[in-house]
Amino acid sequence: MSDDEKVEEKELDLSSPEVVTKYKLAAEIVNKALQLVLSECKPKAKIVDICEKGDSYIKEQTGSMYKNVKKKIERGVAFPTCLSVNHTVCHYSPLASDETVLEEGDILKIDMGCHIDGFIAVVGHTHVLQQGPVTGRAADAIAAANAAAEVALRLVKPGKKNQDVTEAIQKVAAAYDCKIVEGVLSHQLKQFVIDGNKVVLSVSNPETRVDDAEFEENEVYAIDIVTSTGDGKPKLLDEKQTTIYKRAVDKNYHLKLKASRFIFSEISQNFPIMPFSARALEEKRARLGLVECVNHELLQPYPVLHEKPGDFVAHIKFTVLLMPNGSDRITSHTLQELQPTKTVDDPEIKGWLSLPVKSKKKGGGKKKKGKGVEKSEGMEEASNGGA
Repeated sequence: MSDDEKVEEKELDLSSPEVVTKYKLAAEIVNKALQLVLSECKPKAKIVDICEKGDSYIKEQTGSMYKNVKKKIERGVAFPTCLSVNHTVCHYSPLASDETVLEEGDILKIDMGCHIDGFIAVVGHTHVLQQGPVTGRAADAIAAANAAAEVALRLVKPGKKNQDVTEAIQKVAAAYDCKIVEGVLSHQLKQFVIDGNKVVLSVSNPETRVDDAEFEENEVYAIDIVTSTGDGKPKLLDEKQTTIYKRAVDKNYHLKLKASRFIFSEISQNFPIMPFSARALEEKRARLGLVECVNHELLQPYPVLHEKPGDFVAHIKFTVLLMPNGSDRITSHTLQELQPTKTVDDPEIKGWLSLPVKSKKKGGGKKKKGKGVEKSEGMEEASNGGA
């Protein structure tokens, strides 16, 4: 590929209808994959089996697309299926040998991603493994995440700044007596880039600073909201739990161990850009080889983080396209019925929730089937959390 072609590819954005189509195809697949994963979540089901099913579905569905095109189009898993339970915050996607199972009453956070030609759609969803409505503090955490997501959807739009969103989601969580979890970043998405330079901080504090940024038309964002009834400062308890990594393409180092060189070669060949699960590697060799790769920053780990036992943690993540006629949330799933203990009376939060997502000019007829229903349900849930 010539340098000109590379530049041209990098600049592809939502002004190209083909790019919009690829984002929406990836979103359709990941939404269905989430539905499949949820249907597999039953008491005594093994977490690793559920994660495998999510990844397999994405691989199968993307594998059947764009097969007969002249130029090979990369497609598949953009972020491995994670199933983080109760006070575990994120990135739990265990190895094949792990025997951990789900139990009745568990709070499940599902997180996954799909891409078509590098155009990425990610989704995160929280579900409590029980019949009937979710009540108490668990409902507060989920309602807070949902309301914060609905507010973020309305504030991530051209002309607004990343800091506006950070401040707003913290205010929403506080209304439910919850905290936004620190260290979670919402990133701009670009072709083959899952962690773009424009970032929305979940919590602004002196240790974590990001550049001020303004949202612009034709950009795409993965909005990532995690709430907790605890202090919102999750800890890494055991590095051995980390199984998701991404190759750091800008780093070089001559690995000393044969196992490390073998593993790194396999990663470079099969997972050159997107995050991957160590399940895809031979387990014994991987355990040995990954350590040296991480120590020398050839791989970026996605650590499994935990709040304190007894804390309720909820996660909602969605992909939004900043289209000329307004924001298009392309990944989501309807929540269970929630009966939170808190009500939201704050006029500023109610004002944010009443903002339109789409602009009035045309665009009404192009809604995807079922899309409007999901959005209004999300809004209703956000309001009901406070009505």
